[in-house]
Amino acid sequence: MNSNIMLPRRGWKGFSILAVVAAFACVYVYYFSVGEGPVPGTINLLVKDDSQDMPFENNEGFQLGERSPRESSSAERVLPQQAYEEGEAVENEGQSIPSPQCQVLTQPKTDIKTVEQFSKFEFQPGWMRGKEFWDSNFEKRYLKRRTKWRKLPLKVFLMPHSHNDPGWLKTYEEYYFHQSSKILQNMIDKLKVHTNMTFVWSEMSFLSLWYERAHPTLRQQLKELVNSGRLEIATGGWVMTDEASPHLYAMVDQLIEGHQWLFNALGVKPTSGWSIDPFGHSAAVPYILGESGIKQTVIQRIHYAWKQWLAEQQLGDFRWRQVWDATGDSDILCHNRPFDIYSIKHSCGPHPQICLAYDFRKVPGEYTEYTIKSVPIDDHNVKQKAELLLEQYGRTGSLYPHNVVLVPIGDDFRYDYASEWDQQYINYHKLIDHINSNSKYHADVQFGTLKDYFHEIKHRMREFPTLQGDFFVYSDIFSEGRPAYWSGYYSTRPYWKVLDRQLEASLRSAEILYTWSYQWAVEEKQTRVVQILEKDYEKLVRARRNLALFQHHDAITGTSKAYVMHDYAVKLHEGLHDTLALAAVAAEALLLTDDGHSDLDKRSAPLHHFQPDFERSTYENLPHKLPISTHKILVPRKIILFNSLGHRRYEVVKVLVLSPDVRVTDEHGLDVSIQINPVWNDTGNGMEILTTQFELLFIADLPPLSLVTYAVHRENKQNLNIRSTIYSNYYAPVSETNNLPIFETREVLTGDIQLESDRLKLLFDGTSGMLRSITDKITSHVTQSTIRYAAYPSAQFKSGAYLFKPDPNAREPEEDVLTGAKPRLFIHSGPVASELSVMFGSVLMHTTRIMHIAAQPLANAVYMENNFHLGGRYNSTETPGFPPHYRETELFMRIMTDLDNGVEPTFYTDQNGLNMQKRVRVERIGIQGNYFPITSATFIEDKDPGHRLTLLTDHSTGAASWQQGWVEVMVERRTFYDDARGMGEGVTDQKRTVGRYWLLLEDTHGPEPVPRLSIAAHHLSNSLNYPPTLLVNEGVAHGSLRSTARLLTHPLPCSLHLVSLRTLAEPQYPGLLPSQTALMVLQHQSPSCNTVASVSTCSGIGDSPHLHTKLTLKVDSVKLSSLTGTTSHRKIKQLKDVGVTHHRLQSLIFKFPPLPHSAGT
Repeated sequence: MNSNIMLPRRGWKGFSILAVVAAFACVYVYYFSVGEGPVPGTINLLVKDDSQDMPFENNEGFQLGERSPRESSSAERVLPQQAYEEGEAVENEGQSIPSPQCQVLTQPKTDIKTVEQFSKFEFQPGWMRGKEFWDSNFEKRYLKRRTKWRKLPLKVFLMPHSHNDPGWLKTYEEYYFHQSSKILQNMIDKLKVHTNMTFVWSEMSFLSLWYERAHPTLRQQLKELVNSGRLEIATGGWVMTDEASPHLYAMVDQLIEGHQWLFNALGVKPTSGWSIDPFGHSAAVPYILGESGIKQTVIQRIHYAWKQWLAEQQLGDFRWRQVWDATGDSDILCHNRPFDIYSIKHSCGPHPQICLAYDFRKVPGEYTEYTIKSVPIDDHNVKQKAELLLEQYGRTGSLYPHNVVLVPIGDDFRYDYASEWDQQYINYHKLIDHINSNSKYHADVQFGTLKDYFHEIKHRMREFPTLQGDFFVYSDIFSEGRPAYWSGYYSTRPYWKVLDRQLEASLRSAEILYTWSYQWAVEEKQTRVVQILEKDYEKLVRARRNLALFQHHDAITGTSKAYVMHDYAVKLHEGLHDTLALAAVAAEALLLTDDGHSDLDKRSAPLHHFQPDFERSTYENLPHKLPISTHKILVPRKIILFNSLGHRRYEVVKVLVLSPDVRVTDEHGLDVSIQINPVWNDTGNGMEILTTQFELLFIADLPPLSLVTYAVHRENKQNLNIRSTIYSNYYAPVSETNNLPIFETREVLTGDIQLESDRLKLLFDGTSGMLRSITDKITSHVTQSTIRYAAYPSAQFKSGAYLFKPDPNAREPEEDVLTGAKPRLFIHSGPVASELSVMFGSVLMHTTRIMHIAAQPLANAVYMENNFHLGGRYNSTETPGFPPHYRETELFMRIMTDLDNGVEPTFYTDQNGLNMQKRVRVERIGIQGNYFPITSATFIEDKDPGHRLTLLTDHSTGAASWQQGWVEVMVERRTFYDDARGMGEGVTDQKRTVGRYWLLLEDTHGPEPVPRLSIAAHHLSNSLNYPPTLLVNEGVAHGSLRSTARLLTHPLPCSLHLVSLRTLAEPQYPGLLPSQTALMVLQHQSPSCNTVASVSTCSGIGDSPHLHTKLTLKVDSVKLSSLTGTTSHRKIKQLKDVGVTHHRLQSLIFKFPPLPHSAGT
């Protein structure tokens, strides 16, 4: 039963409830959240005359309701509509769905649908203990095929390779200097000696480092080997990216970085992909490769049941089709390696113990299973060894209809000794000669490359089967003869995953601002600015490469040793520092007036007056907010905001101030809606409100791709209307003082709690502070949506950095880790926002927030935030439900709803931010086999017309729908034991982490053939991933700054998203100097046509930019190009001529006017 508290009238007459929150040990916890929306003028809040005491209907609870309408002053904007050019009429904005513009999609027809097929597998096969799927049926088929070799000869390509991890057990630099540099040097030397030997290399991070240090003669020899076809550069990415955790921007960016370097240095454009070590395979990767000019690719690590089935059906080579591509235009030919992993032991055929004998590496002092098994080939044993090996090749060939076999010869960091090159080549050469010289074998064996293999199978086969879907979850069986699900790494080390996304957002903003400011400075002949930016280009490149390095499949996954993860984080933090500084320089250059630019040469530190409002000295600490001083009443402080999105947006901005008596004006000098929240301090005996710092919230209206200035003014009079009302059950004792309290504070009474806005009513459990239901006040529909935190107890040695497996011997499958804790509740309610935060000791603070904003989708969205730390001091009194020292704890957040998503629950997860993929629970493989990776979104919906619940996240993690109506995400994992997958240690380096989410409830007409996020979810996800860049003016005179600057004349349609805009390097000086060329990448974020949703700040869901859309820079030419910009296509006259069809990516190359000789360095 709910009881209503009527808040006393305090003068605010026009907004609803929401706010900010704070508090957990130490002085202040700042939550940088993404929220947005226009400033409404007609939102209500229940009020009562302030001359009366606040009555309670009963003591069972309280409700934060609606305030009475506020009359807008002439100085305030209410849903302002800003023109994009001076004097231009403002276009009508807003887009709703259903809409006739929305394109209904049909599911493609393919031979294989991974979701449907996976549920049919036998997951406890009889061969499991033996670890090999080869049985009598496979043997019979092989023997039958053997009789047909005369007509269909066996063709074998031996492909030497070396898999080089840019960090794992050692750091990137350690691996390079100890092993990779030697491998590359040996490659040059030995391929000259062994003139028919081949080699494959894929990691540009190592190759570029070697190339920069190599003698010009060695560089030329490298080019000759590549041009000869004996050395193939596969994929060409900066790293062999993980495929579960990277978001689209970073995944594409590392490929661009690799391809651009490769093309500039060697003139090479890769045509084959090589993805043999990521732990499961995403469908987004082959699409991205195809758009980059790659024609075919290889995958390795897929579920053992997939390995068996594809081998049985002879479907190991297939055309991989996107779930949204009915035409097959994006198909790419894919080869699945039929056996467990990429080592020689698992590559020659189905019997590893036989294959071991054909690994001829012999290094003094190195004793392994292959050094024991293998013996050199000589005239006495060559016939017996060749025929035994040929049988393995033949068995592998029988798994494919074309009888062509690709045999990788290598492993991790192989060929680091020159002797191995000779050992492998000489022994295999003898075997090759024996087989090829005997026609009775009807076989041909040769050294080759990926390109050779694919050329041969295309020659032998006209058609290939088609497949749609992906290959998650991955499970191996070869280690222990039992299933081991690699679903733990989706959520391992979330602090690093958040740090990755922070750099992604910061780099993206810096790239756009750099391109804009550099080309503007060239155009305006601002020589000093050009010189400064050219000098800083190396920092931009370094940040790109630091982010690219972290997309490696042992980096963003969190599966490297702790000291290696530390090294990655240092690099990410360096990138964050540099990109933010670079963004500040670029923003200052763009906003300076002509007089300001004329004074540049006189300044001791030109273009260094814009600074962030936080300090972060090391990566290990969360950003620490710095207060903005407003001591001088007549001198306001300028805040600069950069919107990096191609759409207008509203954002709730948060800064610290030293006084509660402030107001904020926009670039036109108009007042905007603000709210003052407290900053809390933990005294150890309760929480006290500081009187020296305050949190200021205001609503910013940001045009697309724009810099906008806001001003914070110190007032000489109090305005109680902007101060939030505070409720808590954990106040510190108040000292005796005659000063009036700054905030109106109330106790939280027993019973349920309700937060309310114009659109939403949220019901919370009054004891735990957790959400219970959401009511749509327009339709009166109530959705049960109970939040629960619990943990899976880890199985020792079976759950670790890679693997996830709950302890089968635990008393309960889930631990109620919050039981016995004493929740500390804090509620802030003000004119901009209302929020409830609940603290469980120092382990977890969960915040729920609603906005009092009329703009969609903010009006319908619920913001959530988790501040958690499982690596801190263990306190059994505060949180007795956690095991000692939080060991073997896999903490998750579950939302339990009344939605009907099927008896076998169906839910949807995003594929690296490109599209959504359907998932269906397979109960017999346990929760560990039903966790799937998400990078930005997951949703469940009624199987019939009804409702959809979408959860958007700011970092990658794992998600599941284990029961009907449930969706859960993993929050943190702490495992003390290694899971025997090579890392050699547990994961115990947890740090305090903040994870941010949007929760969205929408009406739907039922599931679509091609699942898609709603237009509202796309909008919120972009805002969550790419928050505005906030800078504070620390020295430029106000008269020397423009109030705004814009890069785009018109906003992009709602469906088109600007993925990136980066200045390409001068080909002669890659990584050193910027060119007059920029690469833009656009994405069509196709919205669901069945989900009812709207966005207030954009219009149109077409394939092309609006008419007259252009950059505010002079452009010589624009050409369509391959995704990574290495191949130019047709020239276009206007941006409206660009067509980006649903789900696809499209790159454009902008050529700007040449650099005047006097402008450069």
